[in-house]
Amino acid sequence: MTTTTEQSPEIAKTIDVNGVATNYHDVGEGAPVVLIHGSGPGVTAWANWRTTIPHLAEKFRVIAPDILGFGYTERPDGVEYNSTTWTHHLVGLLDALGLDKVSIVGNSFGGSLALNIATKNPERVDRLVLMGSVGVPFEITDGLDAVWGFEPSLPAMRKLLDVFAYDRSLVNDELAELRLAAATRPGVQEAFSAMFPAPRQQGVDEMAVDETLIAGLTNDTLIVHGRDDQVIPLSNSLQLLELIDRSQLHVFGRCGHWVQIEHSARFNSLVADFLSE
Repeated sequence: MTTTTEQSPEIAKTIDVNGVATNYHDVGEGAPVVLIHGSGPGVTAWANWRTTIPHLAEKFRVIAPDILGFGYTERPDGVEYNSTTWTHHLVGLLDALGLDKVSIVGNSFGGSLALNIATKNPERVDRLVLMGSVGVPFEITDGLDAVWGFEPSLPAMRKLLDVFAYDRSLVNDELAELRLAAATRPGVQEAFSAMFPAPRQQGVDEMAVDETLIAGLTNDTLIVHGRDDQVIPLSNSLQLLELIDRSQLHVFGRCGHWVQIEHSARFNSLVADFLSE
């Protein structure tokens, strides 16, 4: 395990996970909580969770990895990107860190991976938080199709950020330039374009978890969604609420796909209180 000396806040520690050099943040002390990011172009754990990590680290040990193929985690040649690969990588991270049981917060695509871990390795998961989550069947939205079908350009990135956020004041050309630079680092776009090829409804279907397994979950589960989400429909969270017996749903009005950014203070307090119960 090493710590890099580069200055970018997106780069933290590196650990070998089944032969893959994995970039991850590990901050705070206490019960371990793993944050699993979404699947936007150029995403990293830090970009997704930068407003959440410091708050949760006041009470918990917060671990936020760049998932295999994303961010600053290694992208080995010949990897087949799918739910099985990503889930194996995340469980391998828990093994490498010596963590027997963790709570998990999964965002969007990361929600599906959280559900995969919880249903296939139930002994490893304590509490679940699912935010704007994939993991149940739905007809792909225009927003998600645009996310997964992203072709790098500044106008395309600016348009994509407008899809993510309800509050347009959060979106500007500077942010778009930063995210475009992240999405076009060497090897990043090549890996990303291989993850969700057209027709991208197949990607939605592949990320769905068996509903019988979801219904069998006994974890206390907090489900969070932005009412105005253009990427993942609110109906997903309503379905998860119906399926998971020990669940509760919190819907944020005037909020798109970025609950953790658009309503960061309320989201952070809600999650911290839930994980502390």
